[in-house]
Amino acid sequence: MKPQIQRPSGAFVAASWAALAIGMGAFIVGLWNAEMALNEKGYYFVLLMYGLFSAVSLQKSIRDRLENIHVTGIYYGLCWFSVILCLTLLTVGLWNAKMVASEKGLYAIAFVMSLFAAVAVQKNVRDIALAPAPSDSE
Repeated sequence: MKPQIQRPSGAFVAASWAALAIGMGAFIVGLWNAEMALNEKGYYFVLLMYGLFSAVSLQKSIRDRLENIHVTGIYYGLCWFSVILCLTLLTVGLWNAKMVASEKGLYAIAFVMSLFAAVAVQKNVRDIALAPAPSDSE
C-alpha cells in the first residue's frame, strides 16, 4: 500500500524557501565581503553548490527507496559520500582558514542551514506534485 501524501502547508513552504534564501544569502554575502583570494572564494562557492545538489540528491534517493522506487546501490552510496565529503571539505577548509572564529561560524551555520533548507524545499516540491489537489470544499 502506498502512503498517503499530504500537501505541505503554505507556511512551511514559505519558511523552507526563506531558510534556503537566508542561508545561501548569508554564505554568499560573507564570501563577497571576505578578505580572501578569489580562488578561496571559488572553493567555498563551489562547495556550497555541490553541497546543495548532494543533499537534495540524497534526500530524493532515500525517499525513493522508502516508496519502493528503484535506486541503484552505487548512486545511493555516492549520494551519502557526496554529502559527507562536502561537510568534511567545509570543516577542513574552515579549520585551516585565516579567519576569526565568528566568521568561520557564520559559514558553517549558513552552509548547514542551506543544506537542510534545500532538502525541505525539495520535499515540498515533490509533495505538492504528488498530493491530491485541495478541494474547493475545504
